[in-house]
Amino acid sequence: MTTEERTGLRRFLDRLTATDSELDAQELQRDVAKCGAKPAGECQRGQVVSVSGRLRTVAYTPRTNLPTLEADLWDGSDVVTLVFLGRRSIAGIEPGRQLTARGRIAIRDDRKVIYNPYYELEAPR
Repeated sequence: MTTEERTGLRRFLDRLTATDSELDAQELQRDVAKCGAKPAGECQRGQVVSVSGRLRTVAYTPRTNLPTLEADLWDGSDVVTLVFLGRRSIAGIEPGRQLTARGRIAIRDDRKVIYNPYYELEAPR
């Protein structure tokens, strides 16, 4: 058996034993690589980045001074929270939706956030 055949067999066996969430994370990471976005796990505070992934949660946070819409974007490596200041809702920003967002990474409560990102919604699959 050649090294290439062994590697292919190893990948096949890994796919058979992987959980659904592991397979989903691998697929999202492949999509991130294809579109040229930076993996969320590699993003550092202060960098202007383009991240791509799937929205896990979307929550409206009513605050006294400034309402916010917060959406957790997961790309298979880490989560980046997208914070839309002064918004109650945005058409198309909903759980399960694929999108690419661009902005400066900040850290809030030990979590990566992008405030008022530029974003592009991907066509539903």
